[in-house]
Amino acid sequence: MKTKILFESLNSVRARVLLFAVFLAIVTIVPAFIHIQWITGPMVNAVLILALVLIGPMEAVLLGLMPSTVALSAGLLPLPLAPMVPFIMLGNAVLVAVFHYLYQKNIFVAIGMAAFLKFAFLHQTVVWLMDKMLDGKIVAKLAVMMSWPQFFTALIGGMIAYGVLKGLRKL
Repeated sequence: MKTKILFESLNSVRARVLLFAVFLAIVTIVPAFIHIQWITGPMVNAVLILALVLIGPMEAVLLGLMPSTVALSAGLLPLPLAPMVPFIMLGNAVLVAVFHYLYQKNIFVAIGMAAFLKFAFLHQTVVWLMDKMLDGKIVAKLAVMMSWPQFFTALIGGMIAYGVLKGLRKL
């Protein structure tokens, strides 16, 4: 990716490890202390896109595993929602993969499609799979959490990442 070579220092292992550590801190600490989907969602999605562009796709996918793991292990995610955690992780991987594939063609299309496909994956998981596994009241609450807010938090995160990348390019 063109942006991946923004700084010569990013090519060094030390810089990449440091950047990964910063991103890891953000995706683990923010969800642990801020329990508002409209804040944590965009921040996590922005970090996933930034990690993809600046470090690489595997690192971004690895970072996408962390927020749900932290939320579940810290007791922030209600235990009955635990079956959804692997699917949230996969949703983050969908976001990264779609953005990675489309980024060089058009960043805005990449943001929009990645956000939409993450939302569609998570929403359909609730509709098809969780409906069979969980109590109806929990599914109703989960269906709202995994529907349109997922789309908009991913879009907002993508626009935040775009702004950061644009700022980095000016440096």
